[in-house]
Amino acid sequence: MRKIGLIGGLSWYSTKTYYEHIQHGVQARSGKQASAPMVIDSLDSTALMRLSGAEDWARAAQELSASARRLEAAGATAILIGANSMHKVYDDVAAAVSVPILHIAECVAERMVQKGVKRAALIGTRNVMLESFYRQKLIARDIELLPPNLQRVEMLDRIIYEELMYGKATRQAERELKTIITTLEQEGAEAIVLGCTELEMIVDVDANVLPIFDCTAVHADCAVEWILG
Repeated sequence: MRKIGLIGGLSWYSTKTYYEHIQHGVQARSGKQASAPMVIDSLDSTALMRLSGAEDWARAAQELSASARRLEAAGATAILIGANSMHKVYDDVAAAVSVPILHIAECVAERMVQKGVKRAALIGTRNVMLESFYRQKLIARDIELLPPNLQRVEMLDRIIYEELMYGKATRQAERELKTIITTLEQEGAEAIVLGCTELEMIVDVDANVLPIFDCTAVHADCAVEWILG
């Protein structure tokens, strides 16, 4: 098996979820005694949340690039960035190392093409929903995305950063997400792209009115394919 690297800590809950998904995926394909060879560089997320200005993102690019270099030096043959929003600096990080970095949105786009999805809605943090760095990967595969609703964007951003990042999963947040997904179905979405790891705390990916593409699970599946490839 090939060793994979994970830039983690963004948040630690996300890192834990990635680790579990990857290990379960390898066990399912290679037997219950199998364990995926991984190296994790867990960053302090304190200064990497709710970034806004160019200076903030330049600093994030530097920190993630340094993390990627550490992972490569530790023997990683491919790297994951364990956060949807941090893919904004994907190009900078990819340029810092010689091993491939598996892009989360490209993994999701490929899965959606396989499932025949043509029109979807993307939900996540403000920058994932509003900026082009994530959306363009899906649009490039001829997947139409519903335009973001600013009121829902603000609600989701608040829930993610003020509740889920602290491990809080309230009934109220669950109800709000269920309402959002139902509304998106009414607006014509064929599927939901869950563009934030922490959202799985309040979204049942297996019991909803629409198919849910859990980006973390799909990204982890790509990692398993790499490890066993």
